[in-house]
Amino acid sequence: MPKSVALKSPAETILVSEEIVLTVRERLGAFVALTKPRITVEVVMISAFGFALASVGRFDWIKFFHAMFGIGLLSSGISALNQWIERDSDGLMRRTAARPLPAGKVKPFHALLFGLALTAAAEAYICPLVNPLSAILGALTAIGYVLCYTPLKSRTWWSTAIGSFPGAMPPLIGWAAATGQMPVGAWLLFGLMFFWQFPHFYAIAWMYREDYRRAGIKMLPVIEENGERTIRQTMVTAVITLALSVLPFSLGLCGWIYLFGAVALGAMFLQSCLKLAKTRGNLDAKRLLRVSVIYLPVLFLLMVLDKQ
Repeated sequence: MPKSVALKSPAETILVSEEIVLTVRERLGAFVALTKPRITVEVVMISAFGFALASVGRFDWIKFFHAMFGIGLLSSGISALNQWIERDSDGLMRRTAARPLPAGKVKPFHALLFGLALTAAAEAYICPLVNPLSAILGALTAIGYVLCYTPLKSRTWWSTAIGSFPGAMPPLIGWAAATGQMPVGAWLLFGLMFFWQFPHFYAIAWMYREDYRRAGIKMLPVIEENGERTIRQTMVTAVITLALSVLPFSLGLCGWIYLFGAVALGAMFLQSCLKLAKTRGNLDAKRLLRVSVIYLPVLFLLMVLDKQ
């Protein structure tokens, strides 16, 4: 028989009741949600492009499987730890209030253990079955994202730039997994993903700036009134992204098909940024977000298909 619990509000009563009546399937679903499956799939996909671009000669499918499985575990663990740290602020935002921790579906201590276990398992898997360099890069990603970026989100708008370093690691880890090295091509992918993140995340923050303000998250679109710096940084980083996107052709890594595709994608990406700069409306921020989500994976796919 469940123990009675003293609650402060009707909302808390609902949360505890939901936790008590969860079925095994619902509880498992809550733990799966902690891993942010959509983001984990995207991380694995971008890492796979890095692995494929680095591979020369016969493709090593066994190492590829081990690398992607380990990277998936790592991303899942990092996501769970991120939600554990942000459980209070998530509960203050409409778009995240239904996540497992603020909704009371998973206890914080269990989420912490789950995230630590997945992260440790990923490192223990990647190091012997892929290579030590990939494991080191994975550890740096976890430290940068969980211990640096996540706590800084409530302290400074510079968190976006700081978080872009671990955020740009997937293609670098994928390349290192294939070769055990990090040549110019690997760092080029890192640079592309690093600068791409600014327009991508500023579009999200623009759309949900009231949500972020309520939760005390200091994204640039939240702390400034007129949006001037947000628009300026969006435009500058978009132009840098487009400039970097032609370098694979210039360096002989990719052919003409890639170049034409990169220019077309870049024009679409830049046009979306310009439209937001002009209107500063949520609909155009949403459009930029959608275009950015399409831009990067299609660009990397073109690199793989037209690799020289």
